[in-house]
Amino acid sequence: MNKLPQKPLDAPARMARALVSLDGVSVGDAFGERFFGAHELVQPWVAERILPRAPWAYTDDTEMALSVVQVLEDHGHVDPDALADLFAKRYRRDKNRGYGGTAHDILWKLGLGLPWREVSGEVFEGQGSMGNGAAMRVAPLGAYFAGDMSRVVAEARASAEVTHLHPEGQAGAIAIAVAAAWACQEPEARGSMKELFDTVLDCTPAGATRQGLEKARTWPLEASPSSAARTLGSGQKVLSEDTVPFAVWCAARHLDSYEEALWCTVAGFGDRDTTCAMVGGIVALSAGHASIPPAWLSAREPLRRRV
Repeated sequence: MNKLPQKPLDAPARMARALVSLDGVSVGDAFGERFFGAHELVQPWVAERILPRAPWAYTDDTEMALSVVQVLEDHGHVDPDALADLFAKRYRRDKNRGYGGTAHDILWKLGLGLPWREVSGEVFEGQGSMGNGAAMRVAPLGAYFAGDMSRVVAEARASAEVTHLHPEGQAGAIAIAVAAAWACQEPEARGSMKELFDTVLDCTPAGATRQGLEKARTWPLEASPSSAARTLGSGQKVLSEDTVPFAVWCAARHLDSYEEALWCTVAGFGDRDTTCAMVGGIVALSAGHASIPPAWLSAREPLRRRV
């Protein structure tokens, strides 16, 4: 009989890192969500850095990240059955968090008790989802397993499979989790932006997402966010390949400032709650929790941590 993995001895320290990233994800998610609307209206708000009026409601990005964090808190690793159950419970409690059409279908079926592998694998004519949903929720997992990149990759893949059986959907989750784990290092140990991309590329499987990351590594950091979004994509297709590279580029550009990173990210428009969630979950770790403006934390609606 196989023994279940035990919680790590340093679980409290790991969870503390994960919670920093969770605040980064949720504030970024809620911030980005407030900039949807007619472009001629929201573009000046971004250009002039006009903060949205509080409260800032979070979306499915945070709802699903909360489930990931709860599984880690309860089990010390990704238990896919427990994660599927939590995804379904949170969905059942509040379906109006901006879930996409495929997510509605998957989570409804998980709530009926159907096996997650069957449900995840049948979408898109049996290919599985290559969307950005597994990546948007995963940064706290990278923080939890920081220091062991092979474990980060394995656990990120396991967290993604519950809803994203397509390799591209998993590749996006791996890339963001690895970036978050890298960001947990002390600044002198992290090295340069190039090392962030090198580490992420070393761990991300071959495919369209990795190709996008290779392009992002060569895109100048001094370029405008809008030019990066045009070249890399900023989630317009809601796919891993057109979301994750831009998010890693924005994070690399502003590793020491949560506020600058988020204004940079939202300036790419596209799937702005999701890109901001990804970037926020990474940069909260590299810049530190104190880098999240207190007014932004207060504006975000309170997190309902457990179900």
